[in-house]
Amino acid sequence: MTELDEAVAVPPERMFVATDFERWKTIKERICHAVLMCTALACVLPVVAILGYLLIKGWPVLSSEFLLTNPRNNLTEGGIWAPLIGTFFLVLASLLIAAPIGVLAGVYLNEYAGDNWVTRIINLGVVNLAGVPSIVHALFGVGAFVLFAHLGRSLLAASCTVAVMTLPVIITSTREALAAVPVSFREACWNMGATRWQTIRTIVLPNSIAGILTGVILQVARAAGETAPILFTGAVLFVPIADQGWESFVPYGPHDRFMALSYHLFTLSTQIRGVRDELLYGTAVVLIGMVLAVNSLSILLRVYLRSRKRW
Repeated sequence: MTELDEAVAVPPERMFVATDFERWKTIKERICHAVLMCTALACVLPVVAILGYLLIKGWPVLSSEFLLTNPRNNLTEGGIWAPLIGTFFLVLASLLIAAPIGVLAGVYLNEYAGDNWVTRIINLGVVNLAGVPSIVHALFGVGAFVLFAHLGRSLLAASCTVAVMTLPVIITSTREALAAVPVSFREACWNMGATRWQTIRTIVLPNSIAGILTGVILQVARAAGETAPILFTGAVLFVPIADQGWESFVPYGPHDRFMALSYHLFTLSTQIRGVRDELLYGTAVVLIGMVLAVNSLSILLRVYLRSRKRW
């Protein structure tokens, strides 16, 4: 009997029955799916548990009054407006410094720089700079900005220090986003007579903006939560600011020392006695919530920009 005859002789009800090999593949697939799901839950559940615990402990003080009033009575009462607005100015200033420099550096390294020893050294420096501890960046900020540049301990010096610390993330994400744009896009523009800069400005950057924004998102999150770099370059225990009026919204100038949420939380936890637990947990919730809010808005913008991609 030939193979064709054997195939024809198989009853119709058994033609689509899974073999032992297929059943074993299905079992392995389900095992891998279960293992990966357990791994994901092992990463997510502790974070959710920590956030839930902080929210429950800090809920009694979370209110608009807590956000919009200044610390009082040796930081044991009142709200967190002074450190909150200080953190906002720190993040904004560091973003204005780091984002243009990081994006332009990424564009140069990916689009203009040749494959030579100088470029390789620069790339190695960017990678190594990303792994430098924050306390080392703090000491660099003291030497470079506080002393050498004569900025003093100020908001500007702290912002420059945080900007240097976050530059590698922006440069790396920019390079990866630019490299993801197909070379055929560039070649099509060059064949139409466009210059290299016209191609980058009109084709490459618009199609890579979502990836570039990812690096900026990470920069915002890290700048808001750093303590060591600002501890040595401009943050202070307490700065009295106005409770009302324009001065309460713009209390710090570029050369003023400032309060920040991360340093404020560290101070409340280690330096000040008689602080209620609700105040500590409420401050932590606001810090995390601010980072999550900025990230959420940026992610929504990134999703919108990705939906407008041409490829």
